[in-house]
Amino acid sequence: MNTKNEPKASIKRSLGLAASIIIGVIIYAYGFQVTKVNLEETKSPRRQEQLLRIIRALAKPDFLEYNKEELKINLPVTIPCEGSPSGINTIDKTKPYLVMNPACAKPGQEVTLEGFNFPPDTSGPINFIPPSNVTLELSNVETDSSGYFQTIIKLPNRPNIKEQKIEAVLRRPVGMPHLTKTAYDTWDKIIETIFLALLATTIGTLLSIPISFFAARNLMKEIVSNLIGLSAQIIAIPIGFFIGQYVADWMSSLGDVITDDLWLAIPIVIIVPWLGIKIIKWALPEEEIIRPEIKTRILRMVAITGLLLVSLISISILAGLMDKLGIFLEGALGGFGFLGSFLKNIGQILRMLITITSALIAAGVLSSYAGRMGIKLQKRLSQGQAWLVGIILAMVAGAVIFILLGAGINWLYQIENPFYWAVIPGIAGALGGLLIGIRSSKKDLLPVGLVIYYVTRTILNALRSIESLIMVIVFVVWVGIGPFAGVLALSLHTIAALAKLYSEQVESILSGPVEAIKATGANWMQTVVYAVIPQIIPPYISFTMYRWDINVRMSTIIGFAGGGGIGFLLIQNINLLNYRAASAQMIAIAIVVASMDYLSSRLREKVV
Repeated sequence: MNTKNEPKASIKRSLGLAASIIIGVIIYAYGFQVTKVNLEETKSPRRQEQLLRIIRALAKPDFLEYNKEELKINLPVTIPCEGSPSGINTIDKTKPYLVMNPACAKPGQEVTLEGFNFPPDTSGPINFIPPSNVTLELSNVETDSSGYFQTIIKLPNRPNIKEQKIEAVLRRPVGMPHLTKTAYDTWDKIIETIFLALLATTIGTLLSIPISFFAARNLMKEIVSNLIGLSAQIIAIPIGFFIGQYVADWMSSLGDVITDDLWLAIPIVIIVPWLGIKIIKWALPEEEIIRPEIKTRILRMVAITGLLLVSLISISILAGLMDKLGIFLEGALGGFGFLGSFLKNIGQILRMLITITSALIAAGVLSSYAGRMGIKLQKRLSQGQAWLVGIILAMVAGAVIFILLGAGINWLYQIENPFYWAVIPGIAGALGGLLIGIRSSKKDLLPVGLVIYYVTRTILNALRSIESLIMVIVFVVWVGIGPFAGVLALSLHTIAALAKLYSEQVESILSGPVEAIKATGANWMQTVVYAVIPQIIPPYISFTMYRWDINVRMSTIIGFAGGGGIGFLLIQNINLLNYRAASAQMIAIAIVVASMDYLSSRLREKVV
């Protein structure tokens, strides 16, 4: 029985294999057509000549050059020829001279040009110089060991009754070789590229670390809330954002006033960090066997809130001090004035971050508190009361979400009419909240953490799908052509890439320490600080070093779109057909990338 079925199965496999081969051939044949593969074009003499010229130029990188001694010899010509050329019998053959054969020619005619008594082993162009003195290069020549050369040139079609000239410009190196301007420019841009990548990696790492925790499924899946708690959180977010922004502006103004008094400002900047560490250790202990009393919890909340407010003042004071010190050092340090500029820029960055950071922290804290209060409220209410309150809060939360989305759409598309971007979305959001509230019961738990997880992952995937070469085009419009645009583009791409790698590492941590910390009653933040971070430090360091290596390579590409670095210089030389200079830049890129790869691997061995 089996013997009879085997030939049939074998035939089916053979037919299937034949069909697969045919389909594969058709796919690749169509691929050749779509990609316009034309091997005949590679045999074109013109293409081969151009390729050979480029390869030979690339093989001579423009790193070193000699000072050159130049010799110019002219041969008078008349085009069209009328009678015997003048001066043909007055040539001093003891000195370098030129001979054209035939001595008299028509416009566009090919002639043989010979040079005698020139310095041996020299090279240079043969130029045609009309009365207008607009030089036209006809050929390039190189003399032999006796100082002789011969070349065939085609006279230009430029008839003129006045005498014209053929000029040989022969150059030979003298003295010792020295670095070319291309070498110096390449060095400057390579240094710019390295630090461009360093800044982008640093900024991207600092921002991607906190984001990675929200993109880790194992940390977010257990964050759940009931309808009242979730609705309260959503409503509290914009309120907290505006409160944080207002408080930050007020505290910044107070900090600016204190900055003028150095005897008060400096002690505050020194004492606040020390005091903050003490307060954080007290308010967020590593382990608590017994849940603290309500009085202790209130004191901790007040202490943390006070620390945040004082920290805003301290950061504002620090920014002001950096600004003043930076301005002073710019003029006092001379060649090292860039240190003063660095301090001033850091101060400006701190000022920019105060408002947005304060707004985000206030939104997070108020949202978290509102969520906990909502959960407790729903537990105390009866089934009917919880259902009614949940519907009302869900309608308000839905309206808030849709109005914020409408405001974003209005910002992009400038709808301007509030009825279309606020009223209609608000009604739609309220109806959506009404439907969710009707279908929810008191015991239903909504996966808040998973929603945040999917939203974060979606945003990271979208950013990662856009290459930094595209991002830099947008930033060039914003901040102008140069390395700053490259830093911003690479930073954004680094955030998306590292946050994904970091989050996947968080998802692979051991669950034992996490469960042990949770068993002590620790909240989400304490779990991250004491159970997650100690496990992820080594791989985070490894990923960060590897990303710096990637950014060095990527920074050579974003220069093509105006992002600064060596790529900006490389694309310029390619567009100008200056392949010798381009070769120098490509060699420099290869050396830096290889060095970075070796350095990062050695550092990973030492640190990880």
